[in-house]
Amino acid sequence: MVGKVSQAAEPTPTEVMFAADEASRRLGIELVEHGEGTAVLRMTVTPAMVNGHRIAHGGYLFLLADTAFACACNSHGPVTVAAGADIVFVAPARAGDVLVARAEERARFGRSGVYDVTVRRAGEVIAEFRGRSRSVRDTTARETPGTTKESR
Repeated sequence: MVGKVSQAAEPTPTEVMFAADEASRRLGIELVEHGEGTAVLRMTVTPAMVNGHRIAHGGYLFLLADTAFACACNSHGPVTVAAGADIVFVAPARAGDVLVARAEERARFGRSGVYDVTVRRAGEVIAEFRGRSRSVRDTTARETPGTTKESR
Protein backbone atom coordinates (compact mmCIF):
# COMPACT_ATOMS: atom_id res chain seq x y z
CA MET A 1 0.00 0.00 0.00
CA VAL A 2 1.43 3.34 -1.03
CA GLY A 3 0.15 6.33 0.85
CA LYS A 4 1.02 9.53 2.58
CA VAL A 5 3.16 9.46 5.69
CA SER A 6 0.99 7.60 8.19
CA GLN A 7 -0.78 9.14 11.13
CA ALA A 8 -1.19 5.74 12.83
CA ALA A 9 -0.23 5.26 16.46
CA GLU A 10 2.48 2.77 15.45
CA PRO A 11 5.10 4.28 13.09
CA THR A 12 6.16 2.24 10.08
CA PRO A 13 9.76 0.97 9.75
CA THR A 14 10.35 3.68 7.13
CA GLU A 15 9.10 6.42 9.45
CA VAL A 16 11.23 5.15 12.34
CA MET A 17 14.37 5.08 10.17
CA PHE A 18 13.69 8.50 8.61
CA ALA A 19 13.01 10.10 12.01
CA ALA A 20 16.50 9.00 13.10
CA ASP A 21 18.16 10.31 9.88
CA GLU A 22 19.53 13.60 11.18
CA ALA A 23 21.63 14.31 8.06
CA SER A 24 18.70 14.13 5.65
CA ARG A 25 16.28 16.03 7.86
CA ARG A 26 18.82 18.86 8.46
CA LEU A 27 19.05 19.33 4.69
CA GLY A 28 15.29 19.84 4.57
CA ILE A 29 14.49 16.50 2.96
CA GLU A 30 10.85 15.54 3.51
CA LEU A 31 9.28 12.08 3.42
CA VAL A 32 6.21 12.70 1.26
CA GLU A 33 4.81 9.19 0.90
CA HIS A 34 5.89 5.59 1.25
CA GLY A 35 4.72 2.02 0.95
CA GLU A 36 6.19 -1.46 0.65
CA GLY A 37 9.28 -1.08 -1.52
CA THR A 38 8.53 2.52 -2.46
CA ALA A 39 9.17 6.03 -1.18
CA VAL A 40 8.81 9.61 -2.40
CA LEU A 41 10.97 12.36 -0.89
CA ARG A 42 11.30 16.07 -1.61
CA MET A 43 14.15 18.55 -1.19
CA THR A 44 14.62 22.19 -2.16
CA VAL A 45 18.09 23.05 -3.44
CA THR A 46 19.47 25.83 -1.21
CA PRO A 47 22.28 28.27 -2.09
CA ALA A 48 24.54 26.28 0.27
CA MET A 49 24.08 23.21 -1.98
CA VAL A 50 25.37 24.93 -5.13
CA ASN A 51 28.91 24.33 -6.42
CA GLY A 52 31.35 26.63 -8.25
CA HIS A 53 29.44 26.14 -11.52
CA ARG A 54 26.26 27.51 -9.89
CA ILE A 55 24.55 24.12 -10.10
CA ALA A 56 23.56 21.73 -7.35
CA HIS A 57 26.53 19.71 -6.12
CA GLY A 58 26.18 16.09 -7.19
CA GLY A 59 26.73 14.91 -3.64
CA TYR A 60 23.44 16.50 -2.56
CA LEU A 61 21.57 14.88 -5.45
CA PHE A 62 23.12 11.53 -4.51
CA LEU A 63 22.14 12.06 -0.87
CA LEU A 64 18.51 12.77 -1.80
CA ALA A 65 18.33 9.68 -4.03
CA ASP A 66 20.13 7.56 -1.42
CA THR A 67 17.67 8.63 1.26
CA ALA A 68 14.72 7.68 -0.95
CA PHE A 69 16.43 4.33 -1.59
CA ALA A 70 16.93 3.82 2.15
CA CYS A 71 13.29 4.57 2.89
CA ALA A 72 12.09 2.13 0.22
CA CYS A 73 14.40 -0.76 1.13
CA ASN A 74 13.74 -0.40 4.86
CA SER A 75 9.97 -0.49 4.35
CA HIS A 76 9.85 -4.27 4.80
CA GLY A 77 11.08 -4.18 8.39
CA PRO A 78 14.54 -5.69 8.79
CA VAL A 79 17.34 -3.12 9.02
CA THR A 80 18.69 -2.79 5.49
CA VAL A 81 21.79 -0.92 4.30
CA ALA A 82 23.34 -0.05 0.96
CA ALA A 83 25.62 -2.66 -0.56
CA GLY A 84 26.39 -0.32 -3.45
CA ALA A 85 24.89 2.43 -5.54
CA ASP A 86 25.56 4.54 -8.59
CA ILE A 87 24.00 7.60 -10.15
CA VAL A 88 23.75 9.19 -13.58
CA PHE A 89 23.35 12.96 -13.63
CA VAL A 90 21.02 13.84 -16.50
CA ALA A 91 20.39 17.58 -16.09
CA PRO A 92 21.59 20.28 -13.70
CA ALA A 93 19.57 21.53 -10.76
CA ARG A 94 19.90 25.05 -9.39
CA ALA A 95 19.24 26.93 -6.17
CA GLY A 96 15.51 27.17 -5.56
CA ASP A 97 14.67 23.99 -7.50
CA VAL A 98 12.31 21.61 -5.74
CA LEU A 99 13.46 18.06 -6.41
CA VAL A 100 11.35 14.94 -5.96
CA ALA A 101 12.95 11.51 -5.65
CA ARG A 102 10.77 8.45 -6.29
CA ALA A 103 12.25 5.08 -5.25
CA GLU A 104 10.86 1.76 -6.49
CA GLU A 105 11.85 -1.77 -5.63
CA ARG A 106 12.89 -3.77 -8.69
CA ALA A 107 13.82 -7.09 -7.06
CA ARG A 108 14.23 -8.66 -3.63
CA PHE A 109 16.00 -11.97 -3.21
CA GLY A 110 17.24 -13.45 0.03
CA ARG A 111 18.73 -10.59 2.03
CA SER A 112 19.45 -8.49 -1.09
CA GLY A 113 17.48 -6.07 -3.22
CA VAL A 114 17.72 -3.73 -6.20
CA TYR A 115 16.02 -0.32 -6.21
CA ASP A 116 15.75 2.44 -8.80
CA VAL A 117 15.33 6.09 -7.89
CA THR A 118 14.42 8.86 -10.32
CA VAL A 119 15.05 12.45 -9.23
CA ARG A 120 12.86 15.01 -11.00
CA ARG A 121 12.31 18.76 -11.08
CA ALA A 122 8.74 19.58 -12.19
CA GLY A 123 8.61 16.36 -14.20
CA GLU A 124 12.06 16.74 -15.81
CA VAL A 125 14.50 13.94 -14.98
CA ILE A 126 17.55 15.29 -13.15
CA ALA A 127 19.22 12.02 -12.12
CA GLU A 128 18.80 8.24 -12.22
CA PHE A 129 20.11 6.20 -9.27
CA ARG A 130 20.34 2.44 -8.78
CA GLY A 131 20.92 1.04 -5.30
CA ARG A 132 21.71 -2.45 -4.15
CA SER A 133 20.62 -3.32 -0.63
CA ARG A 134 21.51 -5.92 1.97
CA SER A 135 19.48 -6.72 5.10
CA VAL A 136 21.51 -6.91 8.29
CA ARG A 137 21.14 -10.18 10.19
CA ASP A 138 21.78 -9.08 13.78
CA THR A 139 21.30 -5.44 14.66
CA THR A 140 21.40 -5.92 18.43
CA ALA A 141 25.08 -6.82 18.80
CA ARG A 142 27.35 -4.21 17.25
CA GLU A 143 30.97 -5.25 17.21
CA THR A 144 33.65 -2.76 18.08
CA PRO A 145 37.22 -2.94 16.76
CA GLY A 146 39.16 -5.66 18.54
CA THR A 147 36.12 -7.54 19.83
CA THR A 148 34.07 -10.44 18.59
CA LYS A 149 30.72 -11.80 19.73
CA GLU A 150 32.58 -14.60 21.49
CA SER A 151 34.77 -12.19 23.49
CA ARG A 152 31.83 -10.29 24.94
